[in-house]
Amino acid sequence: MDRVADRGALRRAAPPFLQNAFRPFFLAGALWAAALVPLWVWEYAGGGLGARASLGLAGHAHEMLYGYLAAIICGFSLTAIPNWTGRAPVAGKGLAALFALWLAGRIVMVSADGLIATIIDVAFLFALAAVALREVLAGKNWRNVPVAGLLTLFALSHLLFHFPAAYLAAIRGTFAVAALLIAVIGGRIVPSFTRNWLASINSPHTATMPGPMKAYDKASIALLALALLCWIAIPFQPVTGMLLLLAGLTQTVRLARWKGFATLSEPLVWSLHAGYAWLGSAAALIGAGILWPAAMPASAGLHAMAAGLIGSMTLAVMTRASLGHTGRPRTANRVTTLIYALAHLGAILRVCAALRDNDPALLMAGATLWSGAFLLFCIGYAPMLLGAQPAASR
Repeated sequence: MDRVADRGALRRAAPPFLQNAFRPFFLAGALWAAALVPLWVWEYAGGGLGARASLGLAGHAHEMLYGYLAAIICGFSLTAIPNWTGRAPVAGKGLAALFALWLAGRIVMVSADGLIATIIDVAFLFALAAVALREVLAGKNWRNVPVAGLLTLFALSHLLFHFPAAYLAAIRGTFAVAALLIAVIGGRIVPSFTRNWLASINSPHTATMPGPMKAYDKASIALLALALLCWIAIPFQPVTGMLLLLAGLTQTVRLARWKGFATLSEPLVWSLHAGYAWLGSAAALIGAGILWPAAMPASAGLHAMAAGLIGSMTLAVMTRASLGHTGRPRTANRVTTLIYALAHLGAILRVCAALRDNDPALLMAGATLWSGAFLLFCIGYAPMLLGAQPAASR
């Protein structure tokens, strides 16, 4: 108990930016996402960044997954785990060290190569997985040990990326881990937050909301896991395409059970439903690309998962967590609503661009809107992420 109290005191003594993991990682991750896509589009269009700073296709994928996504997963998981375990959050010097490790990875990936650079790059996710497992075990929170396991798989897929013969399998593996994290954690928070909001407005739909993790939810997650495992191991086989199509359908049915149609008056809630909707769509598009490659390019499904699912779902969680954990009302203003609109429109245009052989106009428009969503998040949310919590909410 004294050690927990000491951690709490050290956290309160730290500057606001280092009191919660979501503060540095959401802000830095969003800045990185806002910069990455324009840089990639510039390169794709023939612009030069110099030999060292050039991303290339592999570098673009690497930084979106192990730079941006890793930062947001870190910020979310180390903010959520204290709620699960009752332990004080990782903060202060420990959080600063973890953030410095993430930042070092970004620096070496655009300025260096070789074994040392690789070690620095992969160290962050292994450190995150170790911290998450330590916190879950110390809190005897056995229910969330699988979350720590998925973070470990995320770290391992990052390591695999650095083996040239396996980097495509590593990318598929990382997408699979991200999709499963969203299916598991999103499958808790979307219906939970929806139920709470419906109850707050005395909606009659509250009584018909399904409970958490019923048999259908577990079966749909198991099917998704099987489909994604096949996608990693045998990505071009018809059975994989069929499983992904079926998994996409079952996830869409799962989402429909959560009464998203009743939340349209509160963007902070419907954004979670809209973000989760990309999971079923992305799985189905990837499956269709395997079964009918002449009609459905593979990049359409990949960008539905990357720009659509990961982009919109992370923004939905980032905005809600930032508001709630800094003591602000959990409601979306016009800036937040615009963030959601830009992210979804940008993702839709990116998928459309893939369907039209990467049409430059669609590609540029999608990149501008999608990156604009993250830039707007930085502008709108930086004051609350950098500043102290309002006195009235402490």
